[in-house]
Amino acid sequence: MNKSRTYFFSMSTLLLIALLVLYVYDLTLGSVTLGPSELLNGLLGHEKDSEAELIVQAFRIPRATTAVLAGAGLSVAGLLMQTLFQNPLAGPYVLGINSGASMMVALSTMLGASFVGNDLSLVTAALIGALGAGLFILFCSIYVKNKISLLLVGVMFGSFAGALVNVIQSYSDPNDLKTFMLWSFGSLQNVAVDQLWIFTGLVLLGIIMTVFVVKPLDLLVLGERDATILGVKMRQVRFFIVLITAILTGVITAFCGPIAFVGLIVPNIVKMLYKTTSHLQLVIGSIIVGALLIVLCDIAMQLLSSTIHLPLNSLTALIGAPVVVWIIIRKF
Repeated sequence: MNKSRTYFFSMSTLLLIALLVLYVYDLTLGSVTLGPSELLNGLLGHEKDSEAELIVQAFRIPRATTAVLAGAGLSVAGLLMQTLFQNPLAGPYVLGINSGASMMVALSTMLGASFVGNDLSLVTAALIGALGAGLFILFCSIYVKNKISLLLVGVMFGSFAGALVNVIQSYSDPNDLKTFMLWSFGSLQNVAVDQLWIFTGLVLLGIIMTVFVVKPLDLLVLGERDATILGVKMRQVRFFIVLITAILTGVITAFCGPIAFVGLIVPNIVKMLYKTTSHLQLVIGSIIVGALLIVLCDIAMQLLSSTIHLPLNSLTALIGAPVVVWIIIRKF
């Protein structure tokens, strides 16, 4: 085994151990703090119908598992976008894909046809919005060759979608408006036990689909022209990448609300940690580090809940914005 693979396995193992420890610690936190014995009883169900079992299995496990999946999915989506557009500042949030998903959720919840009670309708709306935004950016990339300009197109689309949402809000029913506003703050507690399987299945579907574009992604690092010469069918690869990004972003946004900056900062951190251009390793690293970041955010929110209530979207923005500035200074 060469040095690069040894380093990869060592780093991944270390990060996985950290993720497992923090995941278990996250299960103990909440309005009711659980000790090690109570947590173990809750996980194993030794005391049937006990308070610990109800808290752990009905609330804590869905919350912590949602954190892992949301972080992993958004990070993989961000990595795909950054490789496709060859820009470290690309990501579902910056390119407006989150905004597209949010806009469709707003349309479905506040224009007299609220689908909040129907999980499938909400996910479908977010997927349509994410896919539509992704295809729009992809269409613009045909004509806008400058990648910085393309990022600005994404920002402008996000602004347009945000403005449309504001117009919808001004005419919406107060109850629907409140529902949408709470959703827009971002939360890891919206996925119930019976919904967790749907959420898990769709996120894992998007991540598994990424395996089929690993080799084209490695070639895309050389540039689209060289990748085409080497046999990459760019149209199919572009569409497949946008489809994967739409699935991951749409599903996570539908269930958790818009989560800013995760898909932007995590791939950059992973590239620095792993020091490789192998996208199989970068995908695995993004899954682990992304999950680790959101679990850490959830732990911070739980620990600070008695003092201040931090929405998930605000916390990731507070972390992500300084990192983005640092990336800009470092790269450009």
